[in-house]
Amino acid sequence: MKIIAISGSLRQASFNSGLLRAAQELAPDDMKIAIEDISEIPLYNADEQAMGFPASVQQLSEQVRVADGVLIATPEYNYSIPGGLKNAIDWVSRADNQPFNGKPIAIMGASMGNLGTARAQYHLRQIFVFLNGMVMNRPEVFVGAAHDKHDDAGTLIHQDTRDFLVEYLKTVRDWVEKVRRMNA
Repeated sequence: MKIIAISGSLRQASFNSGLLRAAQELAPDDMKIAIEDISEIPLYNADEQAMGFPASVQQLSEQVRVADGVLIATPEYNYSIPGGLKNAIDWVSRADNQPFNGKPIAIMGASMGNLGTARAQYHLRQIFVFLNGMVMNRPEVFVGAAHDKHDDAGTLIHQDTRDFLVEYLKTVRDWVEKVRRMNA
C-alpha cells in the first residue's frame, strides 16, 4: 500500500514533518509512506495555470493520483491550516480527473498548544468535503505540547505518542482498504 504524505509545515525542524517521518518509520510492513515536498509549489494563479501546470504541481498531482491514500500532518496557523498547504491543495484540485476525488485521506497534526491543531484539522476536513476526499473520522491525532514530544531536530521522541501512531497507522491501512472496496 502506497501512502503519499504531505506536511503543512515548511520549517526544517517541523513537528508535523517529524510526525510524518515517525509514520514512515512505524508504518505496518505492508504500507510504504512517501513524503512529498510542497515548498516549490508557486502561489496559485489562474493565469499561470492557463499556461500549464508547474512541474512541482504536476508531480504532486500525479503522486496523489497513483497513491492508495493520503496522509496530511498540519500545523495550526491563526486557527486554520497554513497557506502553503491550502495552496498545494488548490493547485492539485485543479488537475485533470481531480486527484482527491474519492481518495482515502487521514489527517493529523502537532502544535505547541494544548489543542494540537484541532481547529486546523476541522478546516482541512471542510476543504475535502468539497473535493470529495474520503477523510477518516477516527481516531483523531492532536499532538499538543509538541515541543515536549520532539527533539530539537523535529524527531518524535515521546514513546506514548509513537505507540499511538503505530495503532493509528493500522487504522489508516484499514480505512484505505475500506474506501478501495467502496470505490470498486
